Amino acid sequence: MILVDTGPLVALFDPADNWHEPCVARLRELQEPLYTTIPVLTEAFHLLSPASLGAQKLMDFVAQRGLTVWFLADAHLDRAFELMSRYEDCAMDLADASLVVAAEQLGTRKIFSIDRRDFATYRVKRGHRLVAFQLVGP
Repeated sequence: MILVDTGPLVALFDPADNWHEPCVARLRELQEPLYTTIPVLTEAFHLLSPASLGAQKLMDFVAQRGLTVWFLADAHLDRAFELMSRYEDCAMDLADASLVVAAEQLGTRKIFSIDRRDFATYRVKRGHRLVAFQLVGP
């Protein structure tokens, strides 16, 4: 299972994005199921512009189960807010925090992201240990 961040979603569905070709090439190589969160989708749709062809293609990708959406419950939101406070020096937003929580809950640390700096900083809680993300982006 691989979590998908906003950057690749925008790049995949916006051919004018500088990361479009590298992200498309990387997506073709990935064999594991892809997951994301509602905050990530919200951010991606905002960046793509709701009425754009890219937004429609992202909707189709989700509807055709190319991407599974993991929903945050109240306890997950509490954890996300805790992480946002912990990483305030990195200005962690809700989308990134939701991916860290999803990683903790779903038992993965793989992330498809072009945001290497932040995801190299964030850690996933595994019991009493904190482990680094495994970046699988371009």
